[in-house]
Amino acid sequence: MKKEKRSEGHLIRAVEPGSIADELGISAGDRLLSIDGRKVVDIFDYRFLIAEEELTLTVVSRDGEEWDYEIEKDADDDLGLTFENGLMDEYRSCRNHCIFCFIDQMPKGMRETLYFKDDDSRLSFLQGNYVTLTNLSDEDIDRITRYHMSPINISFHTTDRALRCQMLGNRFAGEALDKVDLLIEKDPRIELNGQIVLCKGINDGERLRKTIGDLMRYLPNLRSLSVVPVGLTRFREGLYPLEPFTKEDALETLSLIEHFQELAFQEYGIHFVHASDEWYLLAGRQIPKAEMYDGYLQLENGVGMLRLLMDSFAEALEAYQRDRTEPVYREISCVTGRLIYPTVAKLAKDLEEVCPSLKIHLYEIRNDFFGERITVTGLLTGQDIIGQLKDRELGEMLLLPDNLLRADEDVLLDDVHVGEIEKTFGVPVGVFDGSGEGTLMAFLGHPDGICRNGTLIRSHRPQAYELHEE
Repeated sequence: MKKEKRSEGHLIRAVEPGSIADELGISAGDRLLSIDGRKVVDIFDYRFLIAEEELTLTVVSRDGEEWDYEIEKDADDDLGLTFENGLMDEYRSCRNHCIFCFIDQMPKGMRETLYFKDDDSRLSFLQGNYVTLTNLSDEDIDRITRYHMSPINISFHTTDRALRCQMLGNRFAGEALDKVDLLIEKDPRIELNGQIVLCKGINDGERLRKTIGDLMRYLPNLRSLSVVPVGLTRFREGLYPLEPFTKEDALETLSLIEHFQELAFQEYGIHFVHASDEWYLLAGRQIPKAEMYDGYLQLENGVGMLRLLMDSFAEALEAYQRDRTEPVYREISCVTGRLIYPTVAKLAKDLEEVCPSLKIHLYEIRNDFFGERITVTGLLTGQDIIGQLKDRELGEMLLLPDNLLRADEDVLLDDVHVGEIEKTFGVPVGVFDGSGEGTLMAFLGHPDGICRNGTLIRSHRPQAYELHEE
């Protein structure tokens, strides 16, 4: 036992009661220094090292004393430690200066964390973030393949190397594409997902055709590729001039994507490349059926979200019709962004036809904060909701989908608190899971699908009604 600097190692935030660490007397506030004498760089080192059946944990206690704990356990036993920093390392910031970067299009004066640009391959594995590969070192590649960190999500945008350097504002962005080949060479089992942010007149048209064709050679390792239109806010002064897409542009883009979907399906049995939902709405086209989305691998990019919402709502509504016992007498209100409003309006109407005593006031909120070209619900602000719901019928409760809020908090993007909205309108605000089933339960007022007075319930797809396959 010896004195050790308290600032070294990884701060332990919590110890699970009854766990191995708890039985050893390790406490919150202690610091993990090493495992079997090896420094723990991040959460992947930690998980890899604790998989051993015999190991020695070196910990410095809150009073500065260093202890070695010799542990014997089963290989899959967890130690029960939670760390202050979930990654157990500093987050890596982006080195690029992308012409389409959304963070560069945000107004000044918002909370500092909103301006952090990450480009960390570990977050790609842990949280589904997309990386450009320009931050990926040889050591990172070794760690990814050693720990089999898969899938890794990659922002390609284009396979034209000179154009990629231009789009990412990084002279190394073209050669960074070689790291895809190196990842697959070192770990032939690795799975990848890709995305293309499409900019009009930059990487669309024939350049998009070449990019998709080039990336098809990575099948089946590259499981999916999404094509999403660039998001343009009103805060673009001094930035690269970009234009919004038109209906004709959307039709051409969908035609090109569908061509490659046919090729991929013939050879690999998957559709591979997918258009985000915005393209179909802009083109005036029907959203594809569920089987076209290959298991919804790119929901975070808005690929298939509307189809999944419609289908899961219909399934939940069918179950409700089968199981219901009493009528629902209820008048409520709900907000959505412009993109999803027509879809949710149709769902609300379907439910009202089943429940004539239920009245749903659905309000499409225009994004004045970022500009009308931003139409997704998740980027709505509290000030726009408050401003546009003034003197509107709200019923007994106002519903907000949970993607409006910061993770595990009841604060919107512009730091408006749910409680402020309640105080403004004098009605309870319910926050609900925006899945099809969660939306149905929130509209019906089911206690498992809604929360009251700003107390959040974030369980995904809570089981209010047991769904059965016919």
